[in-house]
Amino acid sequence: MTENEQRLLARVATEARNTRPWGWTSLPAPVDESTVTRAEAALGFNLPPLLAALYLRIGDGGFGPDYGLLPLLDDPPAGEPAAVTQYLANRESGHEDPDWPWPEGVLPISHWGCAMYACVDCRTPQATVLLYEPNADEADHAWYVDAPSLAEWLQGWLDGTGWYAEDEGDAEPKPWPDFRVRTTAEGS
Repeated sequence: MTENEQRLLARVATEARNTRPWGWTSLPAPVDESTVTRAEAALGFNLPPLLAALYLRIGDGGFGPDYGLLPLLDDPPAGEPAAVTQYLANRESGHEDPDWPWPEGVLPISHWGCAMYACVDCRTPQATVLLYEPNADEADHAWYVDAPSLAEWLQGWLDGTGWYAEDEGDAEPKPWPDFRVRTTAEGS
C-alpha cells in the first residue's frame, strides 16, 4: 500500500467514525482476513488491495457516500444484501437476460437507490469505480465511469466533489466505453 493510500485510509477511518450514512446506526467492526479469503473464493477473483483494506481496517460496510458501503460477505439481517451476494445475483440475472449482462469482476460496493450501484472494476489495476444505472433504456447506456480509481472515488466523497454532491451539479459521470467489449468477450 502506498503512503498516499495509507493517508487516504486514515482520512476515511476518521470520517467513518464520525458520520453515518443513511440507514446505518453504527459502524460495523472490520472483517478478518478469513472473510476476505472466503469472499474472494466465492467471487472467483481478488479484491483490489485498497478495497480489501477498507473492509479489513475500517468496517464491514456502513461508511461512505449516501447509503454507504455494502457489507462484504455476510448479508445483514435487514436491508441491502452483501456485496458478494449482490454480485453473484447480478451475474446470474445477466445470464438469464443476455441483453443485460453483468460484467465479470465488477463488484457492487454501494447502493445509490433506485437500483443504482457504485461498483469497483476489480479487473483494473486502479480499481475503476463504475456507476450502474439500470433505469436506462438499454444496458449499453446503464454503465458510467464514476471515478478513474477507488482512491479518487473515496477522495471525492471526503472532499464533497463527487457527482452526487449537491454543489457539483455539472460533474456527471461519463459513459463506460468498455461495457460491450467486457461483456461480449466473456461470452455473456
